[in-house]
Amino acid sequence: MSLPWKIKLMVSAYSRIRKACFRHDFTINRRLLRLFDPKTPPTPPSSVDVTVDPSRDLWFRQYTPSHSTAAATATGDTLPVVVYFHGGGFATNSANTVFMDSFARRVANHVRSIVISVNYRLAPEHRCPAQYDDGFDVVKFLDSVDPTRLPPGTDLGRCFIMGDSAGGNLGHHVVARAGACKFERVRLRGLIAVQPFFGGEERTESEIRIGNGAPGLSVDRADWFWKAFLPKGSNRNHPASNVFGPNSARFSGSKFPNTLVVIGGSDPLQDWQRKYCKGLESAGVGVRLVEYPNAFHGSYVFEDLPESSLMLDEIRDFMSQQLKVT
Repeated sequence: MSLPWKIKLMVSAYSRIRKACFRHDFTINRRLLRLFDPKTPPTPPSSVDVTVDPSRDLWFRQYTPSHSTAAATATGDTLPVVVYFHGGGFATNSANTVFMDSFARRVANHVRSIVISVNYRLAPEHRCPAQYDDGFDVVKFLDSVDPTRLPPGTDLGRCFIMGDSAGGNLGHHVVARAGACKFERVRLRGLIAVQPFFGGEERTESEIRIGNGAPGLSVDRADWFWKAFLPKGSNRNHPASNVFGPNSARFSGSKFPNTLVVIGGSDPLQDWQRKYCKGLESAGVGVRLVEYPNAFHGSYVFEDLPESSLMLDEIRDFMSQQLKVT
């Protein structure tokens, strides 16, 4: 795989930092990690932070695409909503991490949507299902919040759930929960899962072939994340990680929206992502699978890589197609 030297350097440095911060007992040296996790404040009016529950530091950063607020006020146009869950193995990053903030802002501007980037609790301090609880509670908050607290033109009836890596896993579980809930204003139109983080005890062909040899995410690091995230005593066949595995409940796709899944050809988790697509399709869910052969796990955050912009085009087109369905 040929990558620009700057991206190679950044990926290599980030991998070394994580290795230094992640302990063998599946805890994290947060003090050290914070030194290498730069944060950025909101930039009103294009982005603002909204508190959901201060007792658990649950909040989201709300992004409005450029020039849209004034246009919506003047013309009465509305904008769809994307509830976005960042990646990081359930254990790292936040809504105000610099590159997560940049990516969410790009999504808002590229697909012309209100983006709600959720700051959920992290493992191992908060294990599964804390992240799923946080994600679902933000959707419920949006359903009940005073509309004047949202940007003019916000249309919760055209709402999408989106997540990358661990956020893609989180998005699946939030959407699955939402199927059993009656919302007043939120209507979920689709799930966008970018290189979603799934796994199991079985070693797949892509995990064996790529192993620890690709940038972004290694099999060993993925195993570490599962150990830090899953309930103690669980293995990777837990329903949180292996959603269509031997320990998972029967999945009904009757209330599950159409789903876009993005896969990278250099991602060791790609076979689990394909299994996920097949599981959804077997349950009657419409799935659009997009694969970028040269993409590694997490490559979408690098704006200089062509696959990043191509993926945003795919997301925009997918959303447009779903919004044509009444």
